[in-house]
Parts: sequence; structure tokens; C-alpha cells
Amino acid sequence: MPDAAPGLFIGQTTDSGAPLPEALLYGRANRHGVIAGATGTGKTVTLQILAQGFSDAGVPVFCADVKGDLSGISQPGSPNEKLLARAASMSLTLQPKGAPTVFWDLYGQKGHPVRATVSEIGPLLLARMLDLNDVQEGVLAIAFHVADKEGLLLLDLDDLRSVLTYVAENAQQIGREVGNVAPASIASIQRALLQLEQQGGDAFLGEPALRLEDLIRTGLDGRGQVNVLDATRLMNNPRLYGAFLLWLMSELFEQLPEVGDPEKPRLVFFFDEAHLLFNDAPKALLQKIEQVVRLIRSKGVGVYFITQNPADIPDTVLAQLGNRIQHGLRAYTPAEQKGLKAAAQSFRVNPAFDTTEAIQALGTGEAVVSLLDEKGAPRVCARTMIRPPDSRLGPATDAERASVMAASPVRGAYDTVLDRESAHEVLEARRAAADKAEADAVAAEAREKADAAARKQAEKEAVARERASARPAPRRSSRQTPAEALAKSVLRTAGSTLTRELLRGILGGLKRR
Repeated sequence: MPDAAPGLFIGQTTDSGAPLPEALLYGRANRHGVIAGATGTGKTVTLQILAQGFSDAGVPVFCADVKGDLSGISQPGSPNEKLLARAASMSLTLQPKGAPTVFWDLYGQKGHPVRATVSEIGPLLLARMLDLNDVQEGVLAIAFHVADKEGLLLLDLDDLRSVLTYVAENAQQIGREVGNVAPASIASIQRALLQLEQQGGDAFLGEPALRLEDLIRTGLDGRGQVNVLDATRLMNNPRLYGAFLLWLMSELFEQLPEVGDPEKPRLVFFFDEAHLLFNDAPKALLQKIEQVVRLIRSKGVGVYFITQNPADIPDTVLAQLGNRIQHGLRAYTPAEQKGLKAAAQSFRVNPAFDTTEAIQALGTGEAVVSLLDEKGAPRVCARTMIRPPDSRLGPATDAERASVMAASPVRGAYDTVLDRESAHEVLEARRAAADKAEADAVAAEAREKADAAARKQAEKEAVARERASARPAPRRSSRQTPAEALAKSVLRTAGSTLTRELLRGILGGLKRR
């Protein structure tokens, strides 16, 4: 870096005749900033230069890699003749080196997994993520309220689904306490959760949740850790992308202590494709973003938005961004001309040139730059030739990425999903207990009915026996049956014959033989 450049050397300007360095003061870096410009004008390279510059100064960085080429910051650069010539024109000696990088990925494919619990995301951001309307967002807020009241942990999608089912099953009682809960809204939220799961969003919601201390690290060599979030796949779900980065920014705001204006930031946060955060955002969310951006600087965090046109950022937020780097813009349509005019008017005028014309005439690697001075006031804008980076221009290979991840200080810390007892398990246990109690009650009722029927039958049989024992014996008939008559006749005949023979026998002594 040229000796005359205090702070982070960005490039060189010759507007005043003599070459002068443009440097971002570390003590003003937490006043936020914006990097804007059309596609192909060098925004990503400028982001890479700033990220590595902050790292060299001992400041950790978090940035999103939307196109995949920012991963080259982890590898030493191989400058070509054009880059060497540009460096020489600035009296700059390039020192090819990579920054200490940690790769992250919400899906866990090209970096360490990044997770947050459903409770940490909260109903406002989750509604944004799921694209819910106002009524559905209100029902979602009721589900969070019920979970808090019942002591149910909301960690992953299964937990949220279970709580929504619980709310639907008890809608009448819950509705009397906190407002109407429409079954149709519950069904719509469940379908939105299914879509989020199909897009891979369930990988983001769960534990172990990301710890901020794993982002804010400084190595033994004094350089700050550069955290690169691989967003190449995440960009297919822009609402999830925007909600995650806003959640991370709000977590930094809520957890970090106040430090005022430090000599250098505690962390610098780069938000690429910033328009995705603000597109169709509800008023409540925009107010939250404005509040976080306005107050987070006192936590020592600098936020830098990267977008094609500053008009993509709401005025209430844009007014908080003190350091501005504007790459080339093209204005062919009335809307683009309006955006170009707004971009030019956001700079402090330089009498040496027309800002609007200068922005249109900028080539690749050139920018109109206005940075804050020692008093925090914006400097006059200057046409600036952006310096070449020390790290690689272009993506890291898969093998290089794997090597960086193998040497990562957080290796293994987030690889295994943690599934502890939470709302889903508690409600399933309650439901199982209720089902068992209901089954036991049904079985007891059936046994009681069977016992009652048996007792009734026994009573009937006892009464029948008592009646049978009290009835008199039946009278025998005096009339003989034919069999009885025959038997009597036979007996009578036999008696007569026997009598005759006996008489003969007695008298037979006189009988002849």
C-alpha cells in the first residue's frame, strides 16, 4: 500500500492532477457503506479487496458468495501483466496470498452447515421466508405464543408442524384467548413449510445453531477470519437468502455489547444482492432493518450492501451508508436514467467533473468513490482506479475448498445434527398418553359392560333355579300304559303256572315217574 494511504487502500485517483490514494479509514468503517454498479463492472472484485483488506487489519469479515467466484479469496493470486501494470501505476507491490477463510453453506455441501432454530428466526422473518399473508402471519405468531406459554421448544420444522397441529386441534379454546385461528390458515402454513422443506430449507432450521464467536475470530498471525457463505444454490430461494442474512445481522445486533466507535470494526458484514432483502418487504420488516442498520454500528459492526443500483435500497437505509463506491451504470430506459440521476445526487459534488456523466463513462475496475473523513463527513467524490487483489480472481477448485475446510477451526463442530427433546417429542408423548388413556377408558367401559351383563345373566339363572325348586312334583297317572298292562299279564300268567307246578310237586309225591 502506498505510504500516503491511511487505512484500507482501495485505489488511486488523479482528479486533482497528482495521483492520490483512496483509503477507507478503519475508524469510520462501522459507518456502513454501499458498493453499486451494473453487472460486470467489478463489484465482486471490490468486495474481495475490502474483505481481504479488513482481514489483514485483524477485522473478521462475513460475506456471501453469490456467483461462486469469491471463494478465490482463500487462494494466493496469480496476477497477469495487466494487473501487475495497474499495481505498478499505483506504486503498489502485490503480495500474492490467500485470506484465512472459513466456508459456510446452509445446505452443508460446499461449506460447514449453518443452522438456526425456529425460535431464533422468529415469526416475522419466518413469515417472510414462507411468503405468508398478514392473516397467516398472525396465525403463525399465535403458534409461537402458544409454544412459549406451553414451554415447547421450537427447534426444527417438525416442532413447528406439531405446534401448528396442536393449535388446530385446540383452536376453539386458543381462539377465546388470543383471537380466531382459521383452519384454512393453518393448512396454508403447513403447505408453505412443505415447500420450504422440498427446497432444502429444513437443513437450515435445527441444531447445533451457529455461534457468533465462530464468526468473529482472529488468527495467531493477527489476521481476521473471512467467512464466506456459499450462496450459489441458496439464490434459488431468495426469500430464504434474505431472511438468513437479516437474521444473522439482527443476532449480531442483539448479542454484541456496545463499543461506540472503535479504532477498527469488530466485524464487517457484506450483503450481496441487497435488493433481495427489500423486494416486497412488509413495512414492519423494513422498519426492523432500518433500526438494525442504524444501531448496529455502536456494536462495532460495519454493514456494506452490494447491489446494482443504490435505488434498490430504501432511502431510510441508504441514508445510513456513509462509505460509497459506485461502479459504472448504464441508463437506457427512463427508469434506469432516474436511477442514474439518484445515484449521482447521492455523492458530494466534485467540481472537476460531472458525476452523472462520470458514472456512465466508468470502465471495468473503475469507480466513483466517496469515503468518510476523520470527522465522519463524506469526502468529495473522486474517480478511482481500483487496486488489484492479492488473492485469486476466480473460484477455488473443489480440492482447494476441501483442503481449506479440512484445516478449518470449526471442523466437525456443526457436521452432526442434534435432535434433542423439543415440541415435537413433547406433543407426541402427550398425544400417545392421551390415546392410551382413551384406549384404557374404552377397555374399562367394555369390561364394566361385560361384567354387568354377566351379573345380570347370573341373577336370571339364580331366579330360575329358585322357581324350579319351589314347584311341586308332578302326580302319577292311574291309567296303565300298554306296556304296563302286558307286564302285569305276563307276571300274572307266570304266577298261575308256577302255582300249578308247585301244587303238582307237593302232591307229586304220589305222582308217578
